[in-house]
Amino acid sequence: MNPPDTDRNTRHAERMQRKKAVVDEKIAAAQNERGVLLVNTGNGKGKSSAAFGVVARALGHGMKVGVVQFIKGRSDTGEEAFFRRQPDVVWHVMGDGFTWDTQDRARDVASAQAAWEQARALLRDPAIGLVVLDELNIALKYRYLEVEAVLADLRARPAPQHVIVTGRAAPPELVEAADTVTDMGLVKHAFAAGVKAMPGVEF
Repeated sequence: MNPPDTDRNTRHAERMQRKKAVVDEKIAAAQNERGVLLVNTGNGKGKSSAAFGVVARALGHGMKVGVVQFIKGRSDTGEEAFFRRQPDVVWHVMGDGFTWDTQDRARDVASAQAAWEQARALLRDPAIGLVVLDELNIALKYRYLEVEAVLADLRARPAPQHVIVTGRAAPPELVEAADTVTDMGLVKHAFAAGVKAMPGVEF
């Protein structure tokens, strides 16, 4: 009789062989090459952080990157301080801060529309390989921008260009149009335990 570990290893190898066959088939079937639209949404932490991780990845491949931040108004974040030093990144902070702080819808609408004009310039530039529209979902949620107009501009972008949209409450129309959607769930957050936002982790 084979030792238990030998049986387990044999079963594992057989299972991985079957899995590899499935994965290889899917890879062989995925032959399209084009820009993709990604949406990071949900109540959990990490939506913007994940997008900025992709910025680093894109730069590693020699791509030029454009970032437009909706809603957010602070300019002391670690990611901005780092990426502004990169010659292939253009970075625009276009918001006035959290909506509960501004309490001025007309001002927020004007800021969102100005931010979208900047975003449109990036979306029309074939030299930009990746565009990050940070917290755009919030501007869409509050109808500071019209979803259909935003989708039309996204559809009209250069074919190889990738776009990442972040923020809670992504509208259904954007989810439907996206190629990849990640819903980040909240399990625990340090803030709920009275821990203030810490530099290097939260901003």
